[in-house]
Amino acid sequence: MDLRQMRYFVAVAEERHFGRAAERLHMAQPPLSQQIKQLEAGLGTQLLERTTRKVDLTEAGRLMLERARQILADVESLEKDVREVGAGAAGVLRVGFVGSATYRVMPAVVQLARRELPGVRLHVMGEMLTPNIEQGLLENRLDVAVLRPPVQSPEVTLDALEGDSLLVALPAGHRLAAGEGPVDLAELAGEDFVSYPQASAVATISREACRRAGFSPRVVQEATETSTLLAFVGAGMGLALVPDGARRAAAWPVAYRELAESPEVGLALAWKRGSRSLLLPGFRSLAHRAVEQVRRRPSPADTAPPIAQEAP
Repeated sequence: MDLRQMRYFVAVAEERHFGRAAERLHMAQPPLSQQIKQLEAGLGTQLLERTTRKVDLTEAGRLMLERARQILADVESLEKDVREVGAGAAGVLRVGFVGSATYRVMPAVVQLARRELPGVRLHVMGEMLTPNIEQGLLENRLDVAVLRPPVQSPEVTLDALEGDSLLVALPAGHRLAAGEGPVDLAELAGEDFVSYPQASAVATISREACRRAGFSPRVVQEATETSTLLAFVGAGMGLALVPDGARRAAAWPVAYRELAESPEVGLALAWKRGSRSLLLPGFRSLAHRAVEQVRRRPSPADTAPPIAQEAP
């Protein structure tokens, strides 16, 4: 198989129709059908189930679609990186960030990198979940990342950056929003929760903390992005347990209260074991200094009143 056939197959598989796929690819339908038949013949297996009205994927076709999308994305990323290095960049570093770090640590890291690594291009991917970041590292789609442990694979190396306490984010009109002092987690039993997806590190730590407090959180909505999660809280859908750094995400009508005996969620630098990137040591040092700068320099959100003003 070649990349051209792979692109043809992805178009047909996504459109579920040869005619629409041919239009998308700006080619005639007969040669497209012939290329797909050649691809299936070369693989010795059927990828598509064809009828007069639609096209469906076989099990092999579904696997092919998943892997082909990733391969094509990797090729596109490689082409872009090579062009940038060829244009004079000293190197390219693909960096992933979890959502709450996107709003606190990432700006400091990028600022330092622009000043101290001017020839290095950072391809930054923020608002990611730890499991997705881990997969990206293992599949060599990311070179380094800032994530929240734990990770599952022993092939991922961690370098602790800092710890972050969990806060409870509440709708501005909630009965606990205007209170003072820490909130006991047990007070939140029976409330509706919005949460990061179950597999995320923060959600896992939050569930365990609630279990120790004697209840299981009633999750009514999940959100991958921190900004979306807080928007749901601000809309009154429920409350959420979030890392302290998440309060910088957006000016939604949300109140933040500390938790008594709050569990800590870590923040760590991560990379694939055996990485040969020459840029990694410098980036590690830079990330630690960025975290130290953020720790010493309070953000405006740290001195703002507990209930943020509603965004326009």
